[in-house]
Amino acid sequence: MAEIAFHFNVGEAQAEKLHYACRLLRKAVAARARVVVVADAQILRQLDRLLWTFSPLEFMPHCLVGHPGVTQHLLDLSPVILCEETVQPKHQDVMLNLQAEVPSGFDRFRRVIEIVSLDAIDRGQARSRWKRYTELGFTMTKHDIALQGA
Repeated sequence: MAEIAFHFNVGEAQAEKLHYACRLLRKAVAARARVVVVADAQILRQLDRLLWTFSPLEFMPHCLVGHPGVTQHLLDLSPVILCEETVQPKHQDVMLNLQAEVPSGFDRFRRVIEIVSLDAIDRGQARSRWKRYTELGFTMTKHDIALQGA
């Protein structure tokens, strides 16, 4: 059964949420985990650009599904896959959900990470996802980012 973790209080703006996602991805890649990031097309384009510039001294290898030149071979090799819908990667380590709803196929992954900002709409959507995971029989772990920074 997938381990589901909610990371709460990650800033107000979408940009802060994406910077936090980059930090999580950097940590996951350093630990040799492979991650599928699920989000809408606009968020994926922003995250793709941010992953190229996030840290000037390190490259975060990733593939954007549907981008010209991205082959199945590249997807199989990439530690980070960015996609609008859950893909069927060879690995099923971690899913990072940046969508408003629970993504299909989340239960194939060992871990699912949800990032929740201070934005009222984002928090409401997170409550709905929490409720849905609970209805499906999953137990969640909470990580309050505000408390970690204090």
